[in-house]
Amino acid sequence: MAGVVVVGVDGSASALAAVEAAARQARRRGASLKVVHAFLWPAMHVPLGPSPLGPPEGGLRTMVDRLLAEAVERAEAAAPGVEVTSSVVTGEALTVLEAQSRAAELVVVGSRGMGGFVGLMVGSTAVHLAAHGRCPVLVVRGDVRTEGPVVVGVDGSASGERAVDFAFQEAEWRGTTLVAVHAWTTWNAPAPEPQDPAEPYASPPGALAEAEERLLAEALAGRRELRPGVVVEPRVVHGRTREALIEAGRGAQLTVVGARGRGGFTGLLLGSVSQALLHHAPSPVAVVRGG
Repeated sequence: MAGVVVVGVDGSASALAAVEAAARQARRRGASLKVVHAFLWPAMHVPLGPSPLGPPEGGLRTMVDRLLAEAVERAEAAAPGVEVTSSVVTGEALTVLEAQSRAAELVVVGSRGMGGFVGLMVGSTAVHLAAHGRCPVLVVRGDVRTEGPVVVGVDGSASGERAVDFAFQEAEWRGTTLVAVHAWTTWNAPAPEPQDPAEPYASPPGALAEAEERLLAEALAGRRELRPGVVVEPRVVHGRTREALIEAGRGAQLTVVGARGRGGFTGLLLGSVSQALLHHAPSPVAVVRGG
């Protein structure tokens, strides 16, 4: 049975851009698209119909119906043939979309909604979903392109492994190159164990760099065999991960990262690298959680 892609809408320009991206994602997957609006006002017992002093076509419910109709129209224009449904769910966006993610293949949101504070580069809904969503979360931000590579951050962590799988599939669907970036420094890379346990815990010159190159090669090897049509460009960068991925994302269709990397603190659901990309990436970002 075909899956479902969910997109959250609130009437903002960012949300409408997310709708178009979500429709294309649904078409790639052979999935249906569900357009969801989280409607908080009924829970606050606010009148939903038109005001006695206003026009008969006014009111909060009518406004929501209009924004959903516009979103559905945009989705159908962006990806003709995709089955599109819409739903109004009572509750706040964070809770509603997290619940929707339990049965979705992918949840798509804009980087900032109608309730965003001026000056913020990404909204709380996007950050919350990236940390708590039960499926991959695509945050539509920056330049939305139909050309350019897919970029993935590779670090050997559990969520990083899933991110690599996700990125390979995206590159195959889009018919584009996959740029696999592994960035390391002497501070975030574990030192290779000495060959002789009697030796000091130190490595000869170049051993650390070789170990990091080997990590990337091993992460890609089996996946290249599974998807031989995907052209892979491996990049080992001596530097900070967030800067390396932001730079690689310039001109990319999509940047894919795990929710938490190998250097994350226990208990954190969203790492510093994924958070930095949500705020500063020049293109859309997909965040994939580990098992």
